[in-house]
Amino acid sequence: MLDGSRTIHDGGRDPALTDSCGGSRAWRRQPTIDIGLVNNMPDPVLHRTERQFEELLQQAAGNQFEVRLHLLAIPDVARGEVAAAEIRDRYNDVNDIAALGLDALIVTGAEPRARHLQDEVYWASLTRLIDWAGNNVGSVIWSCLAAHAAVKHIDGVDRRPIGMKRFGVFRCETEPGHAMVSGLPASLLIPHSRYNDLAEEDLLQAGYSILTRSAAAGVDMFVKQHKSSLFVFLQGHPEYDATSLWREYRRDVVRFLTGERDDYPPLPANYLDPDDIRKCQSFALRATGLRSPELAAAIPDIGEQMRPSPRWRKSAISIYRNWLQQVADIRRTRVPSQMMAELR
Repeated sequence: MLDGSRTIHDGGRDPALTDSCGGSRAWRRQPTIDIGLVNNMPDPVLHRTERQFEELLQQAAGNQFEVRLHLLAIPDVARGEVAAAEIRDRYNDVNDIAALGLDALIVTGAEPRARHLQDEVYWASLTRLIDWAGNNVGSVIWSCLAAHAAVKHIDGVDRRPIGMKRFGVFRCETEPGHAMVSGLPASLLIPHSRYNDLAEEDLLQAGYSILTRSAAAGVDMFVKQHKSSLFVFLQGHPEYDATSLWREYRRDVVRFLTGERDDYPPLPANYLDPDDIRKCQSFALRATGLRSPELAAAIPDIGEQMRPSPRWRKSAISIYRNWLQQVADIRRTRVPSQMMAELR
């Protein structure tokens, strides 16, 4: 379960994580795992990203683990005034990460600003984090753009532009044999949202193990041992809630209406039901014929009608439960070896 240390500034315990008599659940003696969430997502989804990972980790932990989630930020990531103030108040600077005693990390992607990753303003900070993580935490999940950055920095594997956005819910096939896919079905659904891809042949040549792949979306999850850490890479977004793809689509429609983008965005694949698709297509015809910012208020209000639990949730929980087990197992082997090293 997640305790109150997820908010670094106060260290208080979440009331939802006490028992019915107000006492702490710590007496259950579950293994406690300290995870840092390096949240690079844009300002409008900063809080939602926190909640998505909180809820997913809580469901994955169940009664097996206590998870303390520490919020971290890379100071070079561009922020508006409000978000910057919140980050100063509630987040740790990633440069102070060594003091937190973390067992593992989750590093999110960010909205790309530059054509080449190494031209992003936060590239130097992110690569320092990659180097530090390899020696200091048991495992890291690198999500989307962060996955692209990590393989570029570690092995020089370049992402490839794919033209039209790879956007929607895609069926992925599981490659058995690794603990990260233990208990997963042979076929599972995972959301993807990206303009770039890591080619399977490039990853295999660099020594990565592919765990899930999609005929339509390409490589989904892959892993590699880097120094003393298990690096897990996700091109997809199993953490997404039911409305994430819709909100992203709506944002892109608004950007078209206001002139921030030239082309009308494609609908997310395998996501909406036929009636909602027809509503969106009808609006697209109207919007392309009479492009105006005022039309934003008329975008179909589909997101509010979506069921709270997405179709991919069960698989997402299994992936993160397997990861938590990996982190716990790695820590059990690391602690005795560290103690022996200190005795020498």
